[in-house]
This record gives sequence, C-alpha cells and structure tokens, in this order.
Amino acid sequence: MTSIPEIRPNQSIELLKALHILTRDGKLNQDSRRKLKQVYHLVNFIEPLFNEVFASNDKPVLVDHGAGKSYLGFILYDLLLKQLSDGEVIGIETRAELVEKSKILAAELGFLRMRFEHLTVEESIVSNSLPAKVDIVTALHACNTATDDAIQFGLKKQAKYMVLVPCCQAEVAEVLRQHKNESFAKTPLSEIWRHPIHTREFGSQITNVLRCLQLEAAGYQVTVTELVGWEHSMKNELIIAKFTGQPRKNAQARLEAILHELNLEALRSRFVS
Repeated sequence: MTSIPEIRPNQSIELLKALHILTRDGKLNQDSRRKLKQVYHLVNFIEPLFNEVFASNDKPVLVDHGAGKSYLGFILYDLLLKQLSDGEVIGIETRAELVEKSKILAAELGFLRMRFEHLTVEESIVSNSLPAKVDIVTALHACNTATDDAIQFGLKKQAKYMVLVPCCQAEVAEVLRQHKNESFAKTPLSEIWRHPIHTREFGSQITNVLRCLQLEAAGYQVTVTELVGWEHSMKNELIIAKFTGQPRKNAQARLEAILHELNLEALRSRFVS
C-alpha cells in the first residue's frame, strides 16, 4: 500500500481500518483526515506526559474514561505502549456493546495489554479489577458530567496526569436557568446569562472554570489550551492537569465564592470535595 503522509510510522493500518479512519482499501477521506489530525494532536500532548511517567515507572497505567469506541485508547496503545514490555491501557465505558466490540478488536490486533471494563464511574473507583493508583486519566469528548466523573476517578486514584477534552456541558447551564429569577435579584452578573444562548455558552465556560479550580484545590497544576483549530471541532478545549501535591492557595475559596455568587450552590457536592 502506498504510504500516506498523515499516518505515523509504525501505526497499525489494520487498526485504522477497524476504526473506520481508513477505508477498506486503505484510503483516507477528508472526514477521516480531520478525525486523525485531532487524535494525533491529542497524542502529541499526551506523549511527553507518558514518557515522563514511563521514566519513573516501567509499568505505566493509562485509563480512558467514557471510552466509547476507544479511538483514543487504541491509538495511544498502538503508538506508545505496543513497543514496551509492560504497562496497560484500560478503557472504561458504560455501554456494554461498545465494551464487547473493543475487546474483540483488541484480541484481533494482538493488543494484549489493553482491556476494557463495563463500569460506571462509581463502580470504577472501587472495582478490584482496577489498580489502586493510575498514572494518566484521559477523557476525550466525555459528554456533560462524564468529564466530572473522570476527574473524580483521577482524584481517587491519585492520577499523576489528567487530560480532558470536555463536551456538551449542560448541567451548570440548567442550574443557571432554574435559578435565573433569584439571580436577577441577587447580582447584576446575572445579565451574563439572561438570554438563553448566553446561558448555554456561559454555562459551558463556567463549568470548565470550576473544574480547573477543583483540580488546583486538589494539588494539580492546570494548563488550558486549544486542542485543534476551530475548523476541526467546536468542542476543542483541552485541560491538562499535573499532580504537584501543592494546592493553589486561593483555589478552594474562589471556587466556593463563584458557586455562591452565581447561585450554583446546588452543584457544591460535584465541585467541592
């Protein structure tokens, strides 16, 4: 097969076909090219974190939460773990049919240190099938509160890194809507989310702000950046958290102040440990 410049060396062609990134005859169409570029761009962020973990631990464990069809997990294993003698990628997903399909594909490809668990976040935290500590937690386009679930898992498992690409943050916007009249009487800031479209957009923005403060309060250094250009995905905010063990001094206080000022106290249990 003629080499395709976009595909990395040593990348499994059979994997890319199975994930429908390549067509059956090994071609790359425009839609697949965008998808591949996005995943590779995320791999570029994760690879140095993985190499840092591997330098101190020859059995690295990467957990992909809300794995879906496990695009990210498969490609990370193929590019980063396949050539190593140890370490594993674990995909966690609540849809049993996707877990089974991923298990079958991993077996077909010979990805022996890749496994998949049919678990909720609560189950994954206490499950004996998962290690007490993990090195990296990823969540790619985990919808709505699934990103928060991944954060809770990472905190409980003392993850060294969390790499999150949030999606469809609807929960905060809904609480803003429910308390809109009360907020009007409480603060002029409520004008920021008075109109429905602004409620949605501001709700999405403030969700990620609260997540970053939550991570910083738990001792993580947080970087927020863009995953890819807007032409590839509208859900492209990338949050990378590195555990330092040194909480940002005012993170907890600011988190609680925002919840109070914006009338979001109903979400306190989600963002405040």
